[in-house]
Amino acid sequence: MAVLKTEGDLETRPYRSISEVSDLVGVKPHVLRYWETQFSMLRPRKNRAGNRMYRPEEIRLVLRIKELLYQRRFTIAGARRRLLDERKEGPQVEIGFTAADNKLVLHDIKTELKRLLGRLKDHPSARS
Repeated sequence: MAVLKTEGDLETRPYRSISEVSDLVGVKPHVLRYWETQFSMLRPRKNRAGNRMYRPEEIRLVLRIKELLYQRRFTIAGARRRLLDERKEGPQVEIGFTAADNKLVLHDIKTELKRLLGRLKDHPSARS
């Protein structure tokens, strides 16, 4: 597992499943699917099997939507307008990690630690 250090490191995991994004963001998959119908800029690609696959930019957008709806108490229409206004303003130059990048890093670390713990529990020397 690669630990994300910079924006470019997000490319090591270019796509994440809806269940991974759901766990990462803290909303149910049906909420993500609903948001797709309400926010035209949220369009994750689908693989050959028809499963949604989210790119890092889409994960950041989902986290931004959640912030607007849950923390800032925007309506869906208000959040949609805010996101469209932010798009018109152009890209913001960011230095360092964004909150979304931090969440991605922590999710990857947690997943890797769980995998390693499972391997350690299965190791023959752990049984003695």
